[in-house]
Amino acid sequence: MKYIALCAILSLLLLTGCADMNKAQTGALGGAAGGALVGQIIGHNTEATLIGAAVGTMLGYIVGNEMDKYDRQELNHVYERGVSNQTSSWVNPDTGNQYRVTPMPAYRDPSTNRICRKAEIDALIDGKMEKTVTTACRNENGQWQLQS
Repeated sequence: MKYIALCAILSLLLLTGCADMNKAQTGALGGAAGGALVGQIIGHNTEATLIGAAVGTMLGYIVGNEMDKYDRQELNHVYERGVSNQTSSWVNPDTGNQYRVTPMPAYRDPSTNRICRKAEIDALIDGKMEKTVTTACRNENGQWQLQS
């Protein structure tokens, strides 16, 4: 039975390895695999393996989400306090990803009457340079929200 559980986890890892996942999802997947292995080692049965996978999934998701949260906090800081047309940069200490963000002047969106701000983002993620322009607007609570 433990071989079936191990094969299922390895298959899941191989199938999702090509998927485009965020850090929280990647953390959940790694946590599930690690938790299942620990559960099997401790309990030597399928129930322990499944419990380990469930706990590992939850912990991995939380850790992965925190890594994403660091970059969101830094970006929010640029939207909130960044000087227009001056670049701010940071390196995520957990991932090594590098960001350079240049905020534009704030403006009032005529369709929503909300305060918005665009920013140009140059990101070096996993060795690949990505460039994008984002827009964030203040919500009812005064917090910046990225627009889709």
